[in-house]
Amino acid sequence: MALDDYLLEAEEKMIKTENVVVNEFAGVRTGKASPSLVENIIVEVYGSQMRVRELAGITTPEPRALTIQPWDVNSLHPIEKAIQKSNLGLTPSIQGKAIRIFFPELSQERRQEFVKIIRKMAEDGRVAIRHVRRDTMEQIKKHGHDSGTTEDDVKHAEKELQKLTDDYIAKLDVHLATKEKEIMTV
Repeated sequence: MALDDYLLEAEEKMIKTENVVVNEFAGVRTGKASPSLVENIIVEVYGSQMRVRELAGITTPEPRALTIQPWDVNSLHPIEKAIQKSNLGLTPSIQGKAIRIFFPELSQERRQEFVKIIRKMAEDGRVAIRHVRRDTMEQIKKHGHDSGTTEDDVKHAEKELQKLTDDYIAKLDVHLATKEKEIMTV
């Protein structure tokens, strides 16, 4: 495997890490209703675990309300319990054959809690990117000694890998700053 292949593989892993962090950010409340807040909550139903989005349609009829319409009425109560157990601080209420969730205005204290949560998510993403760098660095050094690759090629690949790492950590920081601003905006 050529050094460029190691770098491409590392970049793919960093892209995936960035996407995971961005998706996790989407699940953090900002004061307005968004289906992404509840769609990935795991529900114990039919003897297995499924996500809310696999069991129901999720709509936002108003800016501060969500409606979850299960396709099977029997999954209504398990979905409600799963939302209550989630750490989102939401209170679902069953109205007929649907679950409604109203979003109260976030207090400053709660906003700061959410900021702490997303900072931890971002730090976990940075750590994952650094792990990719470390693993790829080991592969590059091993490859540099195995084949007829020059030391200059190895050094160049290491510099490229560090640049990639810095770029993706900077991207995570931009996503974090954007989400933080979104949460703190009243």
